[in-house]
Amino acid sequence: MTRIALGLEYDGRAFCGWQTQPPPLPITLSLSKGSRIGCGVQDALQAALAQIHGAPIATVVAGRTDAGVHATGQVVHFDALHARPESAWVRGVNAHLPRSVAVLWAREVDAEFHARFGAQEREYRYRLLMRPTRPAILAGRVGWVHDDLDVAAMQTASRCLIGTHDFSAFRAAECQAKSPVREMRAVEIRQDGPMLEFCFRANAFLQHQIRNLVGALVWVGQGRRPPDWMAETLASRDRRRAAATFAPDGLYLTAVRYEKRFALPESRAPMG
Repeated sequence: MTRIALGLEYDGRAFCGWQTQPPPLPITLSLSKGSRIGCGVQDALQAALAQIHGAPIATVVAGRTDAGVHATGQVVHFDALHARPESAWVRGVNAHLPRSVAVLWAREVDAEFHARFGAQEREYRYRLLMRPTRPAILAGRVGWVHDDLDVAAMQTASRCLIGTHDFSAFRAAECQAKSPVREMRAVEIRQDGPMLEFCFRANAFLQHQIRNLVGALVWVGQGRRPPDWMAETLASRDRRRAAATFAPDGLYLTAVRYEKRFALPESRAPMG
């Protein structure tokens, strides 16, 4: 048996999230004529892998993404009973995948590698368009506000997030994580004309954590809350005090990092 790690990118608009689940018929994906699978990215990937492997394959993912959330640097692993060249796990699998998901690279790894539990750091980015009219070309690929936000105030507010904290105020009610404590290693907010990009790096994230943080920072940028409100909300550990969950459209999983001994590529494809 051989353990294989894969790097993936996908457009979350085409899926009901990462995790396999039986969908309603209207959103069932079809890989080939007469073949129907579930609506998760995992469904599409496992069906394509089975075509190359000749037998079912179960995948383990670094981070489960929600419906509408994209990835340019997702990582999965699986155990293959039958040996295949790395090119088969890339070009061969891609030939059986829908256009909205692609394998970027494949590497044989030792049995100690684990895509989820071995991840040392995860990086997400959120792209937010500031303009009076909604996007068309980038619809579903960026978040949108019709205001010009106060970026300096948002940057000030974000500083309290660095470090190890209880992020209960920014986790989903249905989050199943055993602990709300996470180590936030970096938060950056950059502006390029009407586009803002938020970059968050942490050891791990809670369900909806980033979308809830972006929603809160947007409130600060709109002047609805002062910058020090962010620290007060974090300290309160009360989800009811924070802003509503922001749209998934502009959220991307851009990198997952592991011990250097695994020598995995870092997949960070450009986000157009």
